[in-house]
Amino acid sequence: MKNILIIIRCFSRAFPCLLLGIAFSCNDFVDVAQPNSQLIGKTVFENNTTATAAMKDIYAKMRDSGLLTGKPLGLSNLLGQYTDELVCYQTGAYTAEPFYNNALTVTNGFVQEMWTTTYSQIYAANAVIEGVTASAALTATQKHALIGEALFVRALLHSYLAGVYGACPYITSTDYQQNSIVHRLQATAVYGQCITDLEQAAVLLPENYVSTDRVRPNKWAATALLARMHLYTGQWAQASNAASAVLNEDGLYVWETDLDKIFLKSCSSTIWQFASGGGYANTQEGGLFIFTAGPPPTVALRTELYDSFEVGDQRKKHWIRPITDGTTTWYHAYKYKQNNSSTTTTENSVLLRLAEQYLIRAEARAKQGDLIGAKEDLNFVRITAGLGNTTALTSTEVVDEIIQERRFEFFTETGMRFFDLQRTAKLDTALSPLKPGWNSTDSLWPVPQSELLINPNLAPQNAGY
Repeated sequence: MKNILIIIRCFSRAFPCLLLGIAFSCNDFVDVAQPNSQLIGKTVFENNTTATAAMKDIYAKMRDSGLLTGKPLGLSNLLGQYTDELVCYQTGAYTAEPFYNNALTVTNGFVQEMWTTTYSQIYAANAVIEGVTASAALTATQKHALIGEALFVRALLHSYLAGVYGACPYITSTDYQQNSIVHRLQATAVYGQCITDLEQAAVLLPENYVSTDRVRPNKWAATALLARMHLYTGQWAQASNAASAVLNEDGLYVWETDLDKIFLKSCSSTIWQFASGGGYANTQEGGLFIFTAGPPPTVALRTELYDSFEVGDQRKKHWIRPITDGTTTWYHAYKYKQNNSSTTTTENSVLLRLAEQYLIRAEARAKQGDLIGAKEDLNFVRITAGLGNTTALTSTEVVDEIIQERRFEFFTETGMRFFDLQRTAKLDTALSPLKPGWNSTDSLWPVPQSELLINPNLAPQNAGY
């Protein structure tokens, strides 16, 4: 009975507007009339409008809660504080302070919320896959697009779960009995499952976007994420090929050289982004990171990060803003320049963009010994930042510089700095000098204790907790 209640709780969080046919609607579901039926979970997939609304509702949930939200609970904030990007100005157990102080426990509320919310979103994606597959009304084209989107989401969310928790379950159904006794897979196996889902998604998804502002993924969004997964698993040739496939779509993606335009919603180098919503005219990241007076109310960039940019790096000028009270100076991320005070949407939260594909291909080429190609890609990004060509000579030097370049290019973007340090085994070297008490076991978060109690098959707990 306890397991059944947990699954019902998960389903109700994943699809509250589909569970019992209640009269009110979810965010991004409000334009769709609700059938007066106890079987909305099934009937919603007999119509392309309502089935699409169900998929959009998942994006809204991802934007507003869980790993990828731009709110304080999301990875852009928590992993920024966990590594060497951000300084915490809040105190208390239910703030980011335990992440900043690397003092996580198995009962930490944010750790629990991240796990539960993300698996709820995965459950919703699986419900779309199952519902669309069983639909007798949707066309083959409609089915392919929706299943492709849901597979993309499922892979994306699992990839982040594996990054922060390590071994974790890969959930592919809505069967509560099966899910209640699931075991954890090693992170490499999770990434392998992500690759399988993304390869299928890339086949099913259309090449062109089906929505304005690139807020629903297409074939190339799946391919871009596939390039990342191949990079994370050391499959250099596949990573290079996937990144090249995206970069070759120069009729769809155009490199933006103006640093102040890269995070605008209309930017031509964006591959995939969240639509604004949930009460925000622009991005939640802007509302979180921007402040106008010191001391910062919640979070600020580390001075060490600000000082580490090369002389002449224009990202330091355009993507960071200093705030001073005349005595002390603080810095905040300024990639997003609207803090939600505007009434017109000019910025959306960017999840995938061309710069990552260039740096993925650069690293993959360097690992394969193609230093000329690697440096060409690296220099492409450096020149846009106002820097000269790299002076690195050896493969090791080129890879090290690419990792540094990623630090300056992707700070405060969904924890990419943490994942780079983790996958290159540089977490201890980078963070031990900054974080007293840092241990090698801090490379992963704990599995929530409440989840281990519900399902003992999730044991053992991660080392160090």
